[in-house]
Amino acid sequence: MTRLLFLAWLLLLSPLANADDWSRFRGAKGDGVAADNPGLPLRWSKEENVEWIADVNGYGWAAPVVWQEKVFLTTVVSDEENTKPSKGLYLGRGVREPAAGVHHWMVHCFDLGTGKELWKHESHTGRPAVPRHPKSTYAAETPATDGKRLYVLFGDLGLYCYSLDGDLLWSQMIEPKRTFLDYGAASSPVVHDGQVFVVYDNLEQSWIRSYDAETGKIRWEQPRDETHSWATPLVWKNEQRTEVIVPGKSRNRSYSLTGELLWEFDGRMSNLVIPSPFAAHGMCYIASGYVGDAHRPTFAIRPGAKGDITPTGDFADSPYIDWYQPTASSYNPSQIVYSDYLYTVYDQGFLTCHNALTGEEVYGKQRFSPAGSFTASPLAYNGHLLFVNEDGLTYVVKAGPEFEVVEKNSLEELCIATPAAVDDKLLIRTASKLYCLSKTDE
Repeated sequence: MTRLLFLAWLLLLSPLANADDWSRFRGAKGDGVAADNPGLPLRWSKEENVEWIADVNGYGWAAPVVWQEKVFLTTVVSDEENTKPSKGLYLGRGVREPAAGVHHWMVHCFDLGTGKELWKHESHTGRPAVPRHPKSTYAAETPATDGKRLYVLFGDLGLYCYSLDGDLLWSQMIEPKRTFLDYGAASSPVVHDGQVFVVYDNLEQSWIRSYDAETGKIRWEQPRDETHSWATPLVWKNEQRTEVIVPGKSRNRSYSLTGELLWEFDGRMSNLVIPSPFAAHGMCYIASGYVGDAHRPTFAIRPGAKGDITPTGDFADSPYIDWYQPTASSYNPSQIVYSDYLYTVYDQGFLTCHNALTGEEVYGKQRFSPAGSFTASPLAYNGHLLFVNEDGLTYVVKAGPEFEVVEKNSLEELCIATPAAVDDKLLIRTASKLYCLSKTDE
C-alpha cells in the first residue's frame, strides 16, 4: 500500500500530458501525425472556422508548440528595415551580410483556448553575428518542451530554458560559425529523459551536444565531420533501444543517449540535407533531396544496427536497410507516413506516394493546382493530409492510394512554418499571424 501511495504522489507531481500535446517540431513523435478529433477542420479561410488570430511581430519560421493550454512561439524583431524572407526555390548564396540594426529575440506564450498572450520574454538583444538564407529568419528553430520547461533554440546564438510561466531558468550561448553559403542554422532541439539534444553542422566546427534539461550544463558533446545538414534529430525509441538519429551529407549516424556512436552509413545523400528523420512501422526513415542532384534518396532503416552499415553493393544489400528509393525525397519538406503510405511533397508543387512498408511506388508525381512552392512539412489527421504552400494555401488530400484533393484553403500570406494540431485546434503560422482554426462554423 505504501508503494502505491508513493506512485500516486509521483503522478500528482509529474506534468500530465494530453494525448495530443504538440511538444516539438512535427509533434511529440516528430512524425507530423496528429490525434484524430472531430473538431479538427478540413475547410477554413481567414474568416471561416477561425477560433482566434494572434498578431506576431517580426519574423520567424519556428512552428508553434503546445503543452496543455499554452502555445509557445518564437520570433525576432528588428529595429531597422531589412531584406524580408522571400518565397520560391532559391539555389544561390544567402543574404551575404548580417541583418542591420538591433534585433530582439522573442519568446511568446498564448492561451490555446482564447489566443490571449499570457507572457513574452526577450531572450537576447543585439545585432546578428551571421547572415541567413533569403527564405529563412533568425527564429527558424522550433522550441521543445517536456512539460516541465520550455527549451528555446536560436541556432547561431544560444539555447534558453524557461519555466512554462515565462521565467528564464538558464541559458547557454552558442558560438556562431560560418555555414554553407551563409544559410545559417535551422535544426530544432529535441528533449528526452532529462536531456536536450542540439545539432549544429557548419563549416568550421560541427557538433552534437546533450544539455542537462534542469541545469543547462553540457552532459556530452561529439564532433561531426558534416557541413551541409540542417535536419532536426530524432529520438528513436524502437524495440531494441532508444537512440538519437542524425542525418548528414557525409554519413547518417545514430548516437546512444550517452553520446557513443552506434551506427553510421554513407547514403550518398544529396548536397543539402534538410528533411528530418522520423519513425513509423518500427523503422526509421531518412531522406534528402536537393533539387540539383540526381540522387535524392529515401531509406527505411531497421533497428539494431551496429558499426558501419554501408553496403559494398546496392543499398538493399544491407541487412539494416529495409528498403531504399534513389529519387524519392524532397528538398525542404520532411516526408510523412500515414497508415501504410509514405507521402513526399516536393518544393516545386508535386506529391508522390509510396508503400511505407516496401518502398514501392503507389502513385507518381501529381501536380498541385494552382501551382506553388512548398517548404513546410505536412500534417495528417482524420484520414487526410495537409500540405501548406508558401502562399498560405493548404491542399487537403484524402489519404489512400489515389490522389484526391478535397479542399483548398487560403490564408493569403507567406507561410513557411510547419503547422501543428492539438485536440480540436489546428495552428498555422503565417508571416505576421498565428491562426487557430477549428470547426466553429460547421
